[in-house]
Amino acid sequence: MLKFSRNLGKRNVVEGIVRWASEQKPSLGGITFYIVFLVCYSIYTIIFNNNANGINIQNLGILMAFGIAFLMGLSDDAYNTKPILKFSVQLLAALFLISTGTYITLFSSEILNYLLTIFWVVAVMNSINMLDNMDAITATVSSSIIATILVIAFFQGANSSDPFLITSLISVFGALLGFLIFNWHPSKMFMGDKGSQFLGIFLSTFAIIYLWNYKEPSGLEFPTKQITFVGLAFIIPIIDTTKVILNRLLRGQSPFVGGKDHTTHHLSYHGLSDQIVAVVIGAISLVSSGVIVAVIASEINWNTWYTLGCFAYFVVHFFWIYRITRKHKMRDLYNQITSSHERKKNIEERVDY
Repeated sequence: MLKFSRNLGKRNVVEGIVRWASEQKPSLGGITFYIVFLVCYSIYTIIFNNNANGINIQNLGILMAFGIAFLMGLSDDAYNTKPILKFSVQLLAALFLISTGTYITLFSSEILNYLLTIFWVVAVMNSINMLDNMDAITATVSSSIIATILVIAFFQGANSSDPFLITSLISVFGALLGFLIFNWHPSKMFMGDKGSQFLGIFLSTFAIIYLWNYKEPSGLEFPTKQITFVGLAFIIPIIDTTKVILNRLLRGQSPFVGGKDHTTHHLSYHGLSDQIVAVVIGAISLVSSGVIVAVIASEINWNTWYTLGCFAYFVVHFFWIYRITRKHKMRDLYNQITSSHERKKNIEERVDY
């Protein structure tokens, strides 16, 4: 970690990485998220844990999964780890969750539940990492998702009484709001991969507990309602990641190579400032979360029409965003060329830290 400590985790000093911001800034913001989480776990262990009942295996699995995800992000900030290593650690984090009882229970088949859980955890960790491409975007979207989960936990009452889960949500939510002050454009610091990887495993885990496995107060489950809640809460990460992968494949590019072709970038190409882009993305996320809250608060009897209505809402946003990105094909080509030149230039001017 000597390299990381010497440059204080500053981004854009590293080799061949294409980033939106040109300034060198510390990427230490993400450390606070993990520290806050560890403090919550420590308080929970001291105050709430009953030795007579032994260790809570599920919470221990969450602690281990979060820990390896954070350490992988920390390593990536220092050494730009290879994709295969990132995937292996993300897979390991998902297996920790599954083996300790945190997994999606949508199907009657446990194998399908395990496979869906692995896909979900890995997908969200990568999606949140990809979303961290402009000031305040990831912090805003993540705050919206956590706020939604907190509201769901409130309405579920006794079903979500574990103090560790609730205090973790509240504390990380507070840490995000505090970080947002320094990450709002023009930002003073970034969260780094340590922050985005931690948020990825954090959001995917709590989404499993409160969204994928959502239960009515009566204890009943409605799979279409659960899937709808997940799609609405994660509307920005899902649409942005899907759109980026599709566009890169259509251009003959690898979807795993960075570029300035995300939803946020295309909104900027339309003339919006970075601040306005953050407001637009945040507004979409908040409105979508508001739909979930309205459904829960109104206690409506869920049926096919509500599912179709929410699906139509999602599709409209998807094609609106996708249309925006396809209107800038020449801009994408230009960025592809300039990104290649930037990588070559950075490699030639590489400085060992």
